[in-house]
Amino acid sequence: MTERVRILGLDPGLRNTGWGVITVEGTKLSYVACGVVTSDGDLDLALRLKQLHDRLTDVIRTWTPDEVSVEETFVNKDAQATLKLGQARAMSLLVPALHGLPVAEYGANQVKKTVVGVGHADKNQVQAMIKILLPKADFKKADAADALAIAIAHAHQRKARALAAMY
Repeated sequence: MTERVRILGLDPGLRNTGWGVITVEGTKLSYVACGVVTSDGDLDLALRLKQLHDRLTDVIRTWTPDEVSVEETFVNKDAQATLKLGQARAMSLLVPALHGLPVAEYGANQVKKTVVGVGHADKNQVQAMIKILLPKADFKKADAADALAIAIAHAHQRKARALAAMY
């Protein structure tokens, strides 16, 4: 009997954090749900981070993942924006850890290479592959699609790690 694992992918952002849930059973991937949690840009940073914490907690309680995958932060030219993104990313790492869930991290290029086969694929290529791999996926926002891609990447990478551990 093949193990069924539910994976939550998170695409961190202070304004919008995308989330996507899939199941993997053997080589079969199945879409479960996706969406975006937001924080109110008019609030102080601490309250925005609390909103992300509370809303990610709701996602975990609702969809009960077994494992979580999070996109790593990329550094851009605006140091303040990078710092804020890092703080939002911290919520994406902390909330699953508080629920006892294992968390894996993946760089954007690794996600694209795993999902599309090309490390510098554009968003349209990634979304097209998500539709092929998860035909029932119903993402309304790019952040949710990115989160599904992160979950798919983890589904494939976890198999590779398991095989490597055997040898």
